[in-house]
Amino acid sequence: MLDLVAAGEVAPAAAQVAEVAGVGLRSVFRHFKDMDALYREMTEAIEVQVLPILMRPPEGATWQQRLFDLAARRARIFEAIMPYRISANVRRFESAYLMDDYRRMLRLEGEALTAHLPEEVRADSAGARGLNVILSFTTWRLLRHDQNLPAEEAGAVVRRMLEDALARWPEA
Repeated sequence: MLDLVAAGEVAPAAAQVAEVAGVGLRSVFRHFKDMDALYREMTEAIEVQVLPILMRPPEGATWQQRLFDLAARRARIFEAIMPYRISANVRRFESAYLMDDYRRMLRLEGEALTAHLPEEVRADSAGARGLNVILSFTTWRLLRHDQNLPAEEAGAVVRRMLEDALARWPEA
């Protein structure tokens, strides 16, 4: 499943998973009761890779510098998880598990950002939500996948949007 999604197959069928794994379709469902179980395993494998990057506190003397570090770190994470997250997004409307996981990821992205914002910025709901959009996977996917920008250019766009947004709170 991981190999298929990494290769660009956004909605692999169980038969494709079996073929790539070199097993029969029944073997796939002996190990995984349904496609959601495959997605759960995929999620766990991806989280093992990205959690060490995610859990490290952002660096910087000011909260603004820490946000730029967070943006750079998210870019690395988003690059690593992009095919898997797109695949899950394609199927989330058919799966309660994938929809719940999508909402969990949005909540975690928001909470991780909010933890690094000063009270004045958190109190500005529209501003804080705007920062969350700038630093979201959705924005990264739009730049990388929909606009087809190279990672470096997508990172420059995110940095520029973040600079512009942070200008609102020069000394917060």
